[in-house]
Amino acid sequence: MRIADRYQVEGGKERYTLVPETVDDLWHISHVIEPDDRVAGDTTRRIQRNDDQLRDTGGEREHLWVELCVDDVEFARFANRLRVSGVIEDCSREDQLGLHHTVNVEEHDEIEVEKHWKPDQRERIEEAVEATDSPDVTVATVGEGEAHVHTVEQFGTEERASITGPTGKGDYARPRAELFEELTAVLKRMDVDAVILAGPGFTKQDALEHIEENAPAVAEAVTTVDTSSVGDRGVHEVLKRGAVEEVQQQTRIADESALIDELMERIAEGNRIAYGPSQVAEAAEFGAIEELLVLDSDLRTERTGEGDWEIDVDAVIETTEQKGGDVTVFSSEFDPGQQLANLGGIAALLRYRIE
Repeated sequence: MRIADRYQVEGGKERYTLVPETVDDLWHISHVIEPDDRVAGDTTRRIQRNDDQLRDTGGEREHLWVELCVDDVEFARFANRLRVSGVIEDCSREDQLGLHHTVNVEEHDEIEVEKHWKPDQRERIEEAVEATDSPDVTVATVGEGEAHVHTVEQFGTEERASITGPTGKGDYARPRAELFEELTAVLKRMDVDAVILAGPGFTKQDALEHIEENAPAVAEAVTTVDTSSVGDRGVHEVLKRGAVEEVQQQTRIADESALIDELMERIAEGNRIAYGPSQVAEAAEFGAIEELLVLDSDLRTERTGEGDWEIDVDAVIETTEQKGGDVTVFSSEFDPGQQLANLGGIAALLRYRIE
């Protein structure tokens, strides 16, 4: 993420000019834009012609600059773009004022966002700026008869390849070298700075030897980690052990994994935790919160007035920070976020018990 400009405007608002440089950046922006914010940028719009001399062709698309009063925002993950919809409040064509429009924002597009910025929203943008220089990481988990390749994104992990087929003995068995060859080919196509090769037993070491022999440039970027599982569970083990942090300190997923594991351990012990809106709000008032955990999707829903929490989540966040607690906004795209969702979307690690 790059902040091209920022300045104060009337009414205590601030206007940021943002340039998303990755899909992660688009995801971050989607979680700071709220209804009634002002969003501006270049776009195209189909314009109906009023010229009687021309045959009506249903309108022609023209390049415009528009400023919207936002009513909806969507992170189109698989289209690699952000969709911001709303009513046109300002425009390079006055005849379009008051009409509804959707601006599509892609990587490297410039977008202006004017709003009352909340502390965690500023922090999210600043973290995205800092993460620009963080290395890209791939986690490859390999076991007998299967290998999986995941990329680590700030909005979660994403499976890029799954290679299966029995190895060993039997009519349908395939040579292990074939599995390793396919895995090596996938890794050679990945444009990443680091590869974590994980899995149980000695299979990953055999895979590494194959990679070293056939793709030495890839092998130079490989770090091996022991895990008991492969696939999604294996990736979670890698994150929990901090292997990703060693090569990508800014990756928020590793932090979320550690926090949710600490939360689950404390729940099992019944010690120094609160979860659910009412318990967390009470803990905030007591000044007992050491770490506040809140799910990004629930946070957004509450801020738009569409949620059902009987608390003011912004007040809870502000109180937590004023009394020395930290706040982590979890991604709903990744497993720790799903675990937090099962606990009501909000929880806290406490300095002391309040019961």
